[in-house]
Formats: sequence, C-alpha cells, structure tokens
Amino acid sequence: MVYQYVAYNERGEIVKGKLSASGEEAAADLLSYAGYRLINLKSYTPFLSSDRLALQFFKIKPNDIVLFYRQLALLLDSGVNIVAALELLQSQMSNRVLKKVLDEVIADLRNGSQLSTALGKHPEVFPAIYCRSLSVGEQTGSLETMLRQIADYIEKEVVANKKIKSALMYPVITAVVAIIVIGVLVVFVLPAFSSLYESLGAELPAMTRIVIDMANMLRSNILYIVLGLLFVTGVAVAYIKTPEGKYKWHKMLISLPLMGRVNLLNELSRYCRNIALLFRAGLPLTEIMPLVIQSGSNRVLTQALTDVQQDMLKGEGLSQPMTKNSLFLPMMVQMVKVGEETGNLDTSLNAVAQSYEAEAEDSTRSLINLIQPAMTLVIAIVVGLMALSLVSAMYSMYGQAF
Repeated sequence: MVYQYVAYNERGEIVKGKLSASGEEAAADLLSYAGYRLINLKSYTPFLSSDRLALQFFKIKPNDIVLFYRQLALLLDSGVNIVAALELLQSQMSNRVLKKVLDEVIADLRNGSQLSTALGKHPEVFPAIYCRSLSVGEQTGSLETMLRQIADYIEKEVVANKKIKSALMYPVITAVVAIIVIGVLVVFVLPAFSSLYESLGAELPAMTRIVIDMANMLRSNILYIVLGLLFVTGVAVAYIKTPEGKYKWHKMLISLPLMGRVNLLNELSRYCRNIALLFRAGLPLTEIMPLVIQSGSNRVLTQALTDVQQDMLKGEGLSQPMTKNSLFLPMMVQMVKVGEETGNLDTSLNAVAQSYEAEAEDSTRSLINLIQPAMTLVIAIVVGLMALSLVSAMYSMYGQAF
C-alpha cells in the first residue's frame, strides 16, 4: 500500500513524499529508520501510477542490484567520493527505472542526506532491511563491507531461486506440450473421424461415442468454459488480495503435501539470512525483528514471528518463543538456542539457511522426478484412450461391413 507523509528531516525541515509499506505502522517505522519525525501519514491511492507502470515494464533484476552494491563498494574502496561514484554508476545503467531512482538518490545526497536515508525513500527497489544495515555501516565506518555483505546475501537468494525455477522448467514445458497435443486431438482429429463415421452410418462402440461426445461438448462450449475459468480465477485473485484471503492462501502454500515443506523451508531460510545479516551488522534483536517481519512475504509466518517478538520483549529470548509454534522447525530452534548461548547467532542462522536451502533443492528435485513420469503417464492414458476409441470404431465398422 502507498502512503503519503509529512515529516521533519534531520535538519528540522518539513518534507513531503510517498512510500510503499504493508501498513501504517510499517510506514511509520520506515520513516523513523530513515531519520524522519512523522507529522502526518495517510494512505494514497493514485488513479494511475507512472512509477508502478515503469516498474512493471522495466523491472529491476536482483542481479542489477547485486552489481550496483559491488561496484559501489569497489569505487568507495578506491577513494572515490560517494556522489561521484553514484554518478559514474548511473551513467552506465541500462535500466531506466534504476537510473531514475539513482538520480533522486544523488539529489538527496547533495542535499545532505546519508546514503541509507536516500535509498530508504525507494523501498520498492532498496528494501528497508538493507537500508538499515547500510545505516549501521555508515555509523561504524564499514559501509563498503556492508555493501558487499548485502550483495552476497542477495546473490545467494537469487541462486537459490534460480535452482528452483530451472528445476520446475521441464514439468511446465511438459504440461504445455500435453495441453497442446490434447487440444489438437480434440479440435482437429476427433471431429474429422466423427464426420467420417457419421457419413458411413456405422454404429460406434460405447467408448468411441463417449470420447466423441466429450470432444464435441468441449468444442461447442469452449467459449463458456474459458469465460467460466476467467471468472473463477478473477474471483479467487480478488479474494486472495483481501487480508483474510491472503492469510488463507499463504497458509495453504506451506501446508500443501510435498510442496508445502519446500515453501516453508525457503521462507525460513530467507528469515534466517535476514536476521543473520542484521545481527552481524550489530543491531539488537529488538530492532531486527520488526525489520524482518516487514520484509516477510508469507502472512502466516510473519504473524508467527510477531508472536515471537512479543514474547521476546517479555524477556523469553528468541529460541524459547519459537518452541511454541510448529512452523519453526526443530533444527532452527536448536541452532538459535546455540547461537544465543554462544553469541554467534549470525553463524548459527547462516548454517540453518544453508541446510534448509539444500533440503529444499533436494526435495524439489525429488518432487520433479515424481511429476515427470506421472505427467507422462497421464498424457499416455489420454492419448491412448483416444487412439483406442478410434481403432475400436474402425474394427467395428469393418465387422459390420463384412
């Protein structure tokens, strides 16, 4: 959701602007982390947002952000002024949206803002969790190191997502081919044989009549079927966009047989890396948890983390509240406990993230190894039934003729 705000900046000047956040509290927290004192905040719903359209048509790839962070760290290490470094990077950018964002960031830096504050005004490109890490790097004089750590973190997430997408590519292609083959049989092959059988006036076997009747029904009602599917899909999407619908959808995603655990592992590994990144930067858990919750994409898990945060503020630590919710798997809870006791929470969570990512990758491959023969079998059954019905009709006609 987009919010319009009025606030004081660090120099006491009144500033106005807009930002994206999951709610009013999240928007207020983002502004606070950016160094603003809030005066007024209200939701903003533009009729047509050019920035949103630009982000849709000229999407900023994660690899572009990784390259930006790495090049900026290299230039700063070389002694280049931060404004000059950003201007140099902007001149080399091919993505229009990112180029425009950097233009605004450079303008804010020239007006006296810090890099983390300037980037924080564009949460759709630079999430708050990264900007807060950069803020710590600015305060401790380790901005270049923090830029590299964030780049490493994003790169690991990109690699994990690529592995899952590449693994799913073959089943998707197989499904598309299956739909095309069945569509060709229903639209072209069966009608031709149906016309031939009708012209000969032969009595068809029951299986052949059923297959031809089903093909005729699909062909004659294809428009209504497509409209019905579009209507049901539209209603489902509209419901999922509501708070209740989104919560149930996210709950279903992590509760599905086989695939649900993969989704849960991917979400948990992402949370582990987020907490580890901020903890390594030197932030206390009381500041880390709100940022991690805001960066979450699954409502069920963000609610679970919110409950953990509330218990943590009561003095129960981080691992103890996690034991109350089965969504936090035993290995994660045990490693968090070890990390709390040894003071190496970031190392423990990174180990958990690596383990969960490896398990999710293995589970995805195993699932695909099951899907591939299952889809092949389904295609073979469908095509085989159609072929059998046509061949049986031919033999029936031959028997009636002789």
